[in-house]
Amino acid sequence: MHMQQADTHGAGGAAQHAPGTRLREYETIFLVRPDLAEDLVDKIVERLRGIVQRDGGKVIKVENWGKKKVAYEVKKHLRAVFVRFLYLGNTHMVAEFERNLRMTDDVLKYQSLKISEDVDPTTRQVEPDVKLPGDPEVPERMPREAEPFGDDRGFVRERVEADIEGPEAAEPE
Repeated sequence: MHMQQADTHGAGGAAQHAPGTRLREYETIFLVRPDLAEDLVDKIVERLRGIVQRDGGKVIKVENWGKKKVAYEVKKHLRAVFVRFLYLGNTHMVAEFERNLRMTDDVLKYQSLKISEDVDPTTRQVEPDVKLPGDPEVPERMPREAEPFGDDRGFVRERVEADIEGPEAAEPE
C-alpha cells in the first residue's frame, strides 16, 4: 500500500509537498566522458531528474558547464563534460542518485554535497537550466618522450661519438 502512494504523487511531474515538509538541499557535480554526444548527456540528466521527482524531491537547477579540462587524468580522459545538479531531497534520494551515476559507464566521477539542512520545498524556487559552451579546445601537450629536444639528441650523439673515439685514442701509437 505504501508503495502505491509513493508512486502516485510523483507521476504528475513535480511532487506536491505537504505543508511543513522539510527537505535538505544537495548539490551533485558529475563528470561525463568528453566524447559523449550532447543528447546522451541530456538523457542522463533527464533520468536523474526523474529519480529526484519520483522520490518526492525537487530539482532546483541543472547546469551543464560544457567540456572543461580536468585537474588530473580521470579514467584516461584529460577533459570532461561537467554537470552540476542542485536539488532538494533526503539521504535515501542522494544514495539512489549516486547509485545511478555509478551504474552509468559514461559518468567518470561524481561528488555530492549537502548545501542546506532544513529547506521548505514550497518556498524554494526552481531556476532555469543553464548550458554553457565549456572551454575552447586547446591542443593537448604531447607526452614527454615524443618531444624531440635538440639538447637531448645532441647530448646522446656526443656520448656515442666519444665512446667510438675513446678506444681508438687509447690505442698505443
